[in-house]
Amino acid sequence: MLKLSLPLRLQLSLVIVVGAALLNHHAWYCLGVYGAIALLWAWLLRVPIRRLGGLLGTELIFLSLLALPLGWERASFLLVRSLICLVTMNSFLLTLPPHSFGIALKGLPVPAPLKENLLLAGQYMEILLSEVTRMQRSAQLRGLNGTAAWLRYASAAMIGALYLRSLDRAERVYAAMVTRGYNGQLPIDSTLRPKERFAILAAWAIAACVTLTSYRI
Repeated sequence: MLKLSLPLRLQLSLVIVVGAALLNHHAWYCLGVYGAIALLWAWLLRVPIRRLGGLLGTELIFLSLLALPLGWERASFLLVRSLICLVTMNSFLLTLPPHSFGIALKGLPVPAPLKENLLLAGQYMEILLSEVTRMQRSAQLRGLNGTAAWLRYASAAMIGALYLRSLDRAERVYAAMVTRGYNGQLPIDSTLRPKERFAILAAWAIAACVTLTSYRI
């Protein structure tokens, strides 16, 4: 895995995502540049291909339902651009060590309250994913193997049970935080090193050049 600090990895991922999201429509050449960068980023982070492919497949199904009514030409560009953004962010999230989302947020140049909300949301997402993993393991022990079997198992009743279990566990986590002195503020302030700042500025400069070029083609 690429030896970069978590805040730097997060900011570089955001540079790729924001740059691709601001591309002019039908700028396929510039989109191809971002696609190559996203694949290189996933390779540098050593992302598990099977887990990445599973996440992308599920996410693209929902995105296609939203994009296809816009027309085939527009929808195809939006789907490819969304795929690039998803590859980038999923590569970051899948290589993120457990309970380290707050560390990654330290160097993000946003207000402290927003950092705290993002950190709590990240913790609750970890709780939700862990509950999904436990339910999948339980389904496999009951003989429900394979994707189709899991989809049958995840009926409306089970989704409701997943929500209740996640909510109950989130309340217990919050109570534990309060017991340990949580008062609504988290010590998440940090600064990037000079070399990391230079890397971020260089990445933003490259992204700005590629994105602005898409409006001149």
